[in-house]
Parts: sequence; C-alpha cells; structure tokens
Amino acid sequence: MGSLDTMNENRRGRAAVLAIGTANPPHCFYQVDYPDFYFRVTKSHHLTSLKDKFRRICNAFEKSAIRKRYMHLTEDIISKHPNLIIYKAPSFDARQEILVTEVPKLGKDAALKAIKEWGQPISTSLTLYFFRDSCFINKVALLLGLPCASQRIWQRTIPELEYLLSTLGDPFRRAPAAVIVGANPNATINERPLFQIVSAKQAVIPDSDDVIIAKIREMGMAYYLSKKLPNVIANNIEQCLFETLGPSGVDDWNKLFYVVHPGGPAVLKRIAEKLGLGSDKLKASWDVLSEYGNMWSPSVLFALDEMRKRSKEEGKTTAATEGLKWGVLLAFGPGLTVETVVLRSIAVDSA
Repeated sequence: MGSLDTMNENRRGRAAVLAIGTANPPHCFYQVDYPDFYFRVTKSHHLTSLKDKFRRICNAFEKSAIRKRYMHLTEDIISKHPNLIIYKAPSFDARQEILVTEVPKLGKDAALKAIKEWGQPISTSLTLYFFRDSCFINKVALLLGLPCASQRIWQRTIPELEYLLSTLGDPFRRAPAAVIVGANPNATINERPLFQIVSAKQAVIPDSDDVIIAKIREMGMAYYLSKKLPNVIANNIEQCLFETLGPSGVDDWNKLFYVVHPGGPAVLKRIAEKLGLGSDKLKASWDVLSEYGNMWSPSVLFALDEMRKRSKEEGKTTAATEGLKWGVLLAFGPGLTVETVVLRSIAVDSA
C-alpha cells in the first residue's frame, strides 16, 4: 500500500469531508404494503391477477433487497392531481409545483444536520452548492467543492444533492444528502475530518448509451434500465479501479473499503463477484438499499454516512469499514458513466 500513501504525500491542502447530513420525505412505505396502496390509489383492485403478480415482486425481499422507501406522494396529493396516476397524462406542471415547494425544505433539513455535526455557526465562511441531476452528480458535487476548499484554506462548502424521481413507479422519492467539504481542518475549533478526497476519475463505458435512458416528458420522467446494466458495470469495474488507482500496488481488492451506489441487488452482487469481495464489503450499500431503496444521486452519500456511523458504533479506528485507511466511492449514471473517487479514511486519534 506504499504507493497509495505516495498518492497522498502532499496531503496538506487536500479537501476532506467534515460532516454529512441526510433527510427523507415524511411518509414511509413498507415494500410488503405498497401493492395495496398502489392498486387502491389507481383504482385497480379489480385487476386481481396483476395485483398478485405485483405483490409477489414486492414481497420477494431476497430479490429486491428493499424493505421500505420514503416518499412525498400521498392519497391527498393524488386526489388534488389525478393526472399523476394516469399513464402518459400531462402532469409535469403539478410535479414541478410540488418540487419547488418541497425540495428546498428537505434540502434545508439535510444541510442543517451537516452544519450541526460540523459544529460551526452558519455565519462562518460557507458556500452552498445545490445540485439536482443524475446518479453520478455526487462526485461532481464533491469535486466542485475541492478548488474552493483547497485554495482558500478556511473556506467550507456544502455540495448538496437532490433528485426528484417523478414517475408513478417511484413517486416523488426525494432524499437529499449534504456534505461539508474543507481543507486543513482546524483542530482548535474541533473540526474532525472523516474522509480525505484524494483523487477522482470518470469513465464512459463504450457502446453503453442504451443501458440507462432517462427522458423528460409531459407525464414526468420516463426512464429505462437495461437488463444488461449489472453485467456492463461489473465487466468494466476492475478496469476503472486500475485506471484510477494507477500503479498503487493493490494486489487484493479486499484491502480497500467500498462506498458503492446501491443501484439494485444485481449491481451490488455482480460487483462483489467480479472483484472477489468479502461478504461484508458492501454492507453499507446493502443497508441503504434495504432501508431506503434506490434514491438515485444521494444514495451513495447515504452509504458513506451509513459506513461511518457503523464504524463508530463498532469502535473502529477510522470512519471506514474494518478500520481501513484506503477506499473508493463508486457511482454510476447515464452514459454509461462510472465515477471513481479515491478516499482516505482519517484515523480517529489523528482527526
């Protein structure tokens, strides 16, 4: 691992994650109960065979790995905006009205949680970046915070991620994540870095433009995920790691910790199989998938938050799984794009 340490030789001035905050919509839907809700609000109870099939899909936890989700959508909202549940009916304006009202509220909650953990007043030099985009925007958000944080050593930034998935199949699932990024943590005011952001790289997988497709329509967002997605990611993930880490001397991928976008059970399984990872290596991602489902952009930061919380509960020496020092954050999006961020988990006694 000496080469990895070489990557971080000039670590003074490197930006680090100082705090993380997350928030969720107020309404929790358990996967086993969702079929009843869905067929009730769509007035489709008479389609018994279809409902039974949908129930089997939702109840197959070993396949979906999702236990519950958080949503903004309620029956009251549907009664006010009936086009939301009519396929291809124009509902973009209604969705947008809900978005501009509710998204800032949740974003504020996540940001305030991060600021509270950081422990400094809002009046401190602080820049807020706000993003709503695809799954890989989390890396872009972190990197936009780097120049500001690294060039102005007391500057602190909050790259905040928010994504509104506005289709009936995934109705109004908003879940923002906010991180405070800063360089040269000030121990005198008790700033304690969690993860240092060492490097990052983006790779666009050739001939994969049909794997993830998303289009804005009058009915909201229509998106398509190909069955090839898990294999396309898995078949290219090792090369992405090699290109990012370079001649780092890593001879066993299990020596790293992993923060992976929980895009679905098949994606996580295939990545673990391809890299030969131990059963608990992607536990943070599996836990987030189970408790929240796929929340798109912020999901990987939920996984980062889950990892550091679990490490603290288990008394690990760093914020990462198994007390490891080096790891990677992996996110995926249309393109098909694979984003790889090299992280250094800061030892608790040196934070």
